Amino acid sequence: MITRPHLLLAFGLLLAFASARASAEYQYPFQNPDLPLEERVNNIVSLMTLDEKVALLSQRPGVPRLGIRSMMQVEGLHGLRAGGGPTTTYPQSIGLGETWDTGILNQVGATEGYEARYIFQNTNYHRGALVIRAPNADMGRDIRWGRNEECFGEDPFLNGTLTVAFIKGLQGDDPKHWQAAALLKHFLANSNEKGRAGSSSDFDERLFYEYYSVPFRMGWVEGGARCFMAAYNAWNKIPMTVHPIIQDVVVKDWGVDGVICKDAGSMGNMIRVHHYYADLAHGAAGAIKAGINQFLDRYEAPTRDALNQNLLAEADLDKVIKGTFRVWARLGFLDPPERNPYARIGTETAAPWTTQKSKDSVRLATQKSIVLLKNAGHLLPLNQTTLKSVAVIGPRGDEVVRDWYGSTPPYTVTPLAGIKNKLGAAANVQYASGQDVAAAVALAKSSDVAIVCVGNSPNPDNKWMKVNDNSEGREGLDRQNITLGSGQEDLVKEVFAANPKTVVVLISSFPYAINWAEKNIPAILHLAHSSQEEGNALADALFGDYNPAGRVCQTWPRSLDQIPAMMDYDIRHGRTYMYFKGEPLYPFGYGLSYTTFKYSNLKTNTKRLAKDGTATVSVKVQNSGKVAGEEVVQLYLKHLQSKVERPVKELRGFRRVAFQPGETKTVELPLPAKSLAYWDTGRQAFVVEPDMVEISVGGSSADEKLKTRVRVQ
Repeated sequence: MITRPHLLLAFGLLLAFASARASAEYQYPFQNPDLPLEERVNNIVSLMTLDEKVALLSQRPGVPRLGIRSMMQVEGLHGLRAGGGPTTTYPQSIGLGETWDTGILNQVGATEGYEARYIFQNTNYHRGALVIRAPNADMGRDIRWGRNEECFGEDPFLNGTLTVAFIKGLQGDDPKHWQAAALLKHFLANSNEKGRAGSSSDFDERLFYEYYSVPFRMGWVEGGARCFMAAYNAWNKIPMTVHPIIQDVVVKDWGVDGVICKDAGSMGNMIRVHHYYADLAHGAAGAIKAGINQFLDRYEAPTRDALNQNLLAEADLDKVIKGTFRVWARLGFLDPPERNPYARIGTETAAPWTTQKSKDSVRLATQKSIVLLKNAGHLLPLNQTTLKSVAVIGPRGDEVVRDWYGSTPPYTVTPLAGIKNKLGAAANVQYASGQDVAAAVALAKSSDVAIVCVGNSPNPDNKWMKVNDNSEGREGLDRQNITLGSGQEDLVKEVFAANPKTVVVLISSFPYAINWAEKNIPAILHLAHSSQEEGNALADALFGDYNPAGRVCQTWPRSLDQIPAMMDYDIRHGRTYMYFKGEPLYPFGYGLSYTTFKYSNLKTNTKRLAKDGTATVSVKVQNSGKVAGEEVVQLYLKHLQSKVERPVKELRGFRRVAFQPGETKTVELPLPAKSLAYWDTGRQAFVVEPDMVEISVGGSSADEKLKTRVRVQ
């Protein structure tokens, strides 16, 4: 008779045999894909020498002796910056933000992740990296910020939702392995360029939890990212490179256990500019103890000095370098190829950026990013069957400009080329840059319609010292002015005087105070830079083959007088739509369409929302016009009985929905009670308080078509 003890003994012997057999198949335990992740990571660290551990702290970490290939980082905000070679190039991040479309952000991320794998694994390349420095989850709290082009906008919920969608596309949907690794930047509150190496972004704990950190937290907790870059600046006088919030909150509460890198030069900045440490050895020790495991500058000598001075122990290195190996394991590079679902990427004949699928994806994303700001008298869409002559005018009319962190596109279609593609031989399309104003005016006067393309130039070759227009901005340079510079507004005025059928196309990385144009020009479109399909998508919108439905993702002020001082990081002082004072030029969430929409029958499935529950908000929306179009249904709420200070209103739901003419759809938006919480500094926790909230739905933050109320209990 076989007793239970005998069965247990037999099972134990079987496990021991299987383990011994598995161990015999691999030189080291970490090579066994069936072992738990932490066991494998710990084994790697135990096999390394001190020199190898120090070397692993570089931006090209690897352990060749153990067969662990170097893992690098690469930029990828709206296209993979892969060593100068071509890759699929989408609109700038601010343009992607203006899509208000999670599906588009997911596709952009998926394209980048796939192309990163392709380049990394294809035998013709074997370069690049699988840790992608994207998305930029910083808040665009001030439109003068030189890196405004890199963010998704000013609202934490919008930014966080788009961040999650991008990450999920980039990293893929396999439950165990990542296609690529998203490294969010720049943590935290890094939205001034002037003095950024030593500046301090000062605000209270509630704004940390309720505003500045929200997209990062959502990206890590909901999106599944596990990596980030620490920012140059300080928060409340402590440099972010060594801020205790990294360990106390980001690692312990939000689960970040992968690559945590510092920005280039920030270690030296802590000594020379922040004056936080006396020397580099103390800076290196502080960074490593804070959780930094990859340096983007010279770190080896300071790290060895820190070890020699007992400021740092080898155990401190052991703790942080595990993050690099966790990422490498999740990317599948500790496993046999047959265990890695992404191992075969790179074996295809055609490079992915050359395919029609890639081109179509970019064209759609660019179409969805276009915002119709004005359309008086229904000048748009233009009728291509009746036009005989078109003047394309302005400095942005015959170029597609790259920016600092975009990719190299495989081709580009300028606005001029896109319009010519659309009209063919049916109309005479001519171009004038506007440098010769008289020639531009003459061309406008002789044409059926004038399309004036103006805006900034984010070209990375246009170095900081060459900029002579204080409305320009880019990394290292904040804008001083928010009106169109370099004579561009005067050009618009002259062209309009010559031809009242003038369309302004603002191609820019920032909102501009285009007050005169808004008052006088009949039709205005906005789109961001850098898409390889810029011209085709623009022509689609101009001539009605695509009905624009983008929405601005920042408040567009009328003047600098409506914006607080640049270094005032307390948004309660009048920043963003949540606290804006006065009437903006264009409110957050604003955008027009070639059709119209009617809202009716706003409902919630409950009038009393439990603190741990979710309400479903539904509204009927009808396309009441004669052409197909999309509406971005937006849900805002206002706290009516809160015991703490709250914003004037907050975005808590949105959905971009397509409609045929006359079609009605019921749009449902979830409203979880936890999204109504505030950060209680006393309890050190988010708290959902008893409250009455007012829910409004409409087409922008200023368009409160319908309202209802819900009791939170």
